[in-house]
Amino acid sequence: MTTVSGQPPRVAILGAGMIGEVHRRAALLAGAELVGVMASSPERSAEAATKWGVQAIGSLDDLAALELDMVHVCSPNNLHAAHVEAAVAAGAHVICEKPLAVDTQEALRLHALAADAGRVAAVPFVYRFHPLIREIRARREAGEFGAWQLLHGSYLQDWLLSPQATSWRLDSGAGGPSRAFADIGSHWCDLMEFVTGERIVSVMAAMTITVPERPAASQRSFSGGDAAGPLAKVDTEDAATILFRTQRGVLGSAVISQVSAGRKNRLWFEFDGASKSAVFDQETPETVWLGSEDSIEILHRSPGQGATDARRLSSLPSGHAQGYAQCFENFVADSYAAVRGEGPAGLPTFADGLRSARIIDAVIASAQSSAWVDVPAEPQN
Repeated sequence: MTTVSGQPPRVAILGAGMIGEVHRRAALLAGAELVGVMASSPERSAEAATKWGVQAIGSLDDLAALELDMVHVCSPNNLHAAHVEAAVAAGAHVICEKPLAVDTQEALRLHALAADAGRVAAVPFVYRFHPLIREIRARREAGEFGAWQLLHGSYLQDWLLSPQATSWRLDSGAGGPSRAFADIGSHWCDLMEFVTGERIVSVMAAMTITVPERPAASQRSFSGGDAAGPLAKVDTEDAATILFRTQRGVLGSAVISQVSAGRKNRLWFEFDGASKSAVFDQETPETVWLGSEDSIEILHRSPGQGATDARRLSSLPSGHAQGYAQCFENFVADSYAAVRGEGPAGLPTFADGLRSARIIDAVIASAQSSAWVDVPAEPQN
């Protein structure tokens, strides 16, 4: 990516944890000049800056002087609002990790802020960027599946299975009132709506905390180690289940867990249509199962066949596995393309982040009330 001036875009990253590393790699592969990083403390910022070979950013007030084209917000959820606001005030476009905000009102404010400033503002719902996801979506648009009958699936992880595993995400003060659903259930719902064209209008949800106390000290997400020290009460869910109905009356369900032994990052769905069904597993993204009443087909990813957008995102030959990293690279590349004024298909924006916040709030309300809760519709322009 180059800017209007023909120079590589100047980029800063706020947050230097696991996901910050993923953003850094994708930004560099997209041709960005990474000029600065700000982490959770001056010491951590200096450490990350040395490792990455960039400037340590001392405070948000320093962003404007860096003349940035894009800021990647990879900080804890409760910091997203301040970091997005600072980036927009500094004249930069923004990529902000999900969930965009800790509640709908904050997400609405950030969406309006970026829109009023005319900024490209994207949210990494990156599973949209698996080539076979675009293939299923294109086939749905062509009417191959018929009317949807049932939409169901799960997103299962086990990185918090151990009672000694911990993270800042467990603290509602840092991560918001929902953890498992806001963190990964949001991905499943976004992908379902993106692929099927359906919109969730009401939910019935339940949440559970299976480990009531964990070490108070935080550690890097997915670090795989056990923390020690005093225990603190856990106030965010380890797992959740939802039933939902869509605007066309289609019934669906999803199971979300961060404590499912042996499941590392298994986002799975089956979407059943009147003519055909589709099954996708994010951990084996090179194939899709397609079934009809008379046949079963295993569709392989290929850059030489299929929908235009599926071929565009298929950067490696068949048999050379693409996965999460390539999804993230394609997402960042498309975000930068949007800054150049191009119109990449399927780019998730702050509007999608706001949509997700509305679903999360409805799920929380339903779990608290044990009742069906409506998801507010987006206002019509």
